[in-house]
Amino acid sequence: MSLRVWAPKASLILAGVMMLFAGTASLAEAAGRQDSAAAADNTKANKDGGMTADQQKENKHDREITRQIRKALVADKSLSSYAHNVKIITTNGTVTLRGPVRTEEEKSSIESKAKAIAGVSDVKNELTIAPKKG
Repeated sequence: MSLRVWAPKASLILAGVMMLFAGTASLAEAAGRQDSAAAADNTKANKDGGMTADQQKENKHDREITRQIRKALVADKSLSSYAHNVKIITTNGTVTLRGPVRTEEEKSSIESKAKAIAGVSDVKNELTIAPKKG
């Protein structure tokens, strides 16, 4: 077989091998994302009988309170992504805060922002401190 015929075949084989490795790397990445998604799943925490997001009332007043609290949390760039994503459930003007945060300071900060918006006596703080990543 001459070199001229072999060279295009070799480049096709090389391209196929490269695609195979790229696919394997993508599968490994996807598996890693799946593992971290499973670790972030807090479904068990929601089964304890506490408030869940589906109990959020659809009246305008409750939605507005939730919206204002979420806006205040997202605007505070000193908070972690955990804190930005806590559950805010408003039912008849009473706000329940649930989910993990990184520090006691974040927990207090979120509660004080919610109280400033919803009223001092209308906030139930059920936030937990997430364990440090190992």
